[in-house]
Amino acid sequence: MPEETIYESEEPRTRRGIASYLRRVASRLSRGKPVPVDEEQTVTVTPPAEPEFEVELEREDGEVTLELEMAWEEEDEDIETDVVASKATFELYEDNSEEWRWRLVHVNGNIIADSSEGYASKQKARQGLDSVKKNAPGGYVLDTSKEDEDTVEKGGSSATFELYADKAAKWRWRLVHDNGEIIADGGQGYASKQKAKQGLRSVQKNARGAPVEEE
Repeated sequence: MPEETIYESEEPRTRRGIASYLRRVASRLSRGKPVPVDEEQTVTVTPPAEPEFEVELEREDGEVTLELEMAWEEEDEDIETDVVASKATFELYEDNSEEWRWRLVHVNGNIIADSSEGYASKQKARQGLDSVKKNAPGGYVLDTSKEDEDTVEKGGSSATFELYADKAAKWRWRLVHDNGEIIADGGQGYASKQKAKQGLRSVQKNARGAPVEEE
């Protein structure tokens, strides 16, 4: 059978972003679950319990290459190429003030994130939405109610989830880009920190692969 490339990606990534990707792979491997190959998690592969694993480090003409490779005899349903991983949908719409907004709606009907502000054009709103798709899955989580540096959980993006209590003692989160812009928030207050964390975790899990419905 001739060689077939099912999926391939090559792009610059931060070390944090690579670490986030590898942690997701490691988590699925350790549990024997299908491993997402692409960031949208639409392509998955299920390795056997003991595949061949090769680590190769090369240096040539001043360039260093580190390759991690698994190999095994293919079985039925090892590879899935049309997986719907997200349980949410982005809705891109114009509000009553003629500003463009987006919201991320879970299949249970709950709005789990929104744009936190209106945009002057659909294009700008879509850019904001795309930034959330890119940065939410690997975003740091910063608990602003604590002062210890260890309260920052490692992520892999250019944005940070800030977890905080508002003036009404409700727990909230917002996703803040490294440029200082708030690119998303939970849109509601939660009765406990745990519930707020569950909300932001749902956004991390579902944002990347969520389809976009436009008005």
